Amino acid sequence: LLREFGDAEIASLIAPRPLVIEHGAYPDFVYRPDAEGNPERLDESAKKPGKPGRFRRFTAEEVKGEADRLRSLVNLSVFRFRLIESGTSISAHALTALLEGANLADAADMKIAFTPPPADAEGDSAPLSGHRAEQAAQIDRHNQWALIESRQDRANYFADLKTDSLGNFEGTIEPYREKFRAEVVGAWDLDRLPPNARSRKLEEGPKTVSYEVTLDVFPDVFAYGILTLPKDLKLDGQEKRPVVVCQHGLEGRPQDVVGEEKFKAYKAFATRLAERGFVTFAPQNAYIFFDLFRLQQFKAQSLGGTLFSTIVPQHRQITDWLASLPFTDAERIAFYGLSYGGKSAMRIPPLVDRYCLSICSGDFNEWVWKNAATDEKSLRYSYANKREYEIFEWNLGGTFNYAEMAALICPRPFMVERGHFDGVAPDETVGYEFAKVRNLYDGLLGIGDRCKIEWFAGPHTINSTGTFAFLHKHLDWPAPKP
Repeated sequence: LLREFGDAEIASLIAPRPLVIEHGAYPDFVYRPDAEGNPERLDESAKKPGKPGRFRRFTAEEVKGEADRLRSLVNLSVFRFRLIESGTSISAHALTALLEGANLADAADMKIAFTPPPADAEGDSAPLSGHRAEQAAQIDRHNQWALIESRQDRANYFADLKTDSLGNFEGTIEPYREKFRAEVVGAWDLDRLPPNARSRKLEEGPKTVSYEVTLDVFPDVFAYGILTLPKDLKLDGQEKRPVVVCQHGLEGRPQDVVGEEKFKAYKAFATRLAERGFVTFAPQNAYIFFDLFRLQQFKAQSLGGTLFSTIVPQHRQITDWLASLPFTDAERIAFYGLSYGGKSAMRIPPLVDRYCLSICSGDFNEWVWKNAATDEKSLRYSYANKREYEIFEWNLGGTFNYAEMAALICPRPFMVERGHFDGVAPDETVGYEFAKVRNLYDGLLGIGDRCKIEWFAGPHTINSTGTFAFLHKHLDWPAPKP
């Protein structure tokens, strides 16, 4: 919005109809205030859900300045607008001006009567609560209806995608990737810097050695991660190994997927894969520090972007750098992420061509349902009542659910890793959404060997059995002998 419209630009859209702007008095309201009364910024979970913020009263100078900008944008001979200063939230003077602008007879002579609010208007009075509850219920019923109807909206949106042959599919999917890039993820109009790679040795194990790596991306933006190499790797370019980029989840660190600290969830899968002969790289993604990254998401959204507007260029820089190494195969770079790393597995590979394969672990489900469902059973899983206030993206209901995002990855190999006891979603919604992906790969395009789901009896964790086999198969690297 802020790329094109400030308040003056929005107000100009009302022309030539009359406009009344009132600079009145209303409370300066802060949600989730800190000890000093400012919106809190926590790097760990807050006691209250939702985004911290402030609704403040703008100064007379700020309002007048924006009104002056409005005057410079419109033809004042055909556009009437009035700026009214008042000491109340809604003044009789402003209401009179509104009636005059509407050409209501005798408006100037009308007396505006105000009914004082109930004494407990700021509290939880039963009549007001009942009315608000009724309105909220109406909105919710509409939203749940729209949630059901969105299935057809997405089908209509993808009407130009041809699935009668693999060639026709590849010829018609690219415009949808571009729409996903521009309208959902967002992209910064910035050129990447040279990577200027810096590294230092981190640790050494019986079969692997790891290095911390930092790469420049944009001014003040860098990519960081841990590169893990098999000790038997020839570094001089005599062989080219496949690479697996191993992505952590929410509030995670590259160290989590390499070492033992969070072994219960991650199983040190980046190290385990390196022990099997793969080169691995574990990047740091930006979803860390609770409020801090979520507020970055809101700032980005105001400019038509998201967190992934920055994360995607970071991964382009990472994969380009990995491809430049003498001991890696640029055509065999795969992505494998758990939890928020699974969210990344659905959003990054569609926009990073160097990823030849994607594995979504502990996240794949009926994503639009998970964002919007409010029935009692669904609220166990839905983001509608959770603390992740950054999670909502622009118009996914009408464009891209997870099946459609998987279509953006296709025809590259795609796999889902799903534990039956994972609290992300119930099995039935995961299976429902994956069936659409399987139908595309196998039923329509005849490439069913590139699409797989592994169900296992476990929680929100890396399982590694089916996924490791999938990587060995599609990256053409022999599995260790039993």
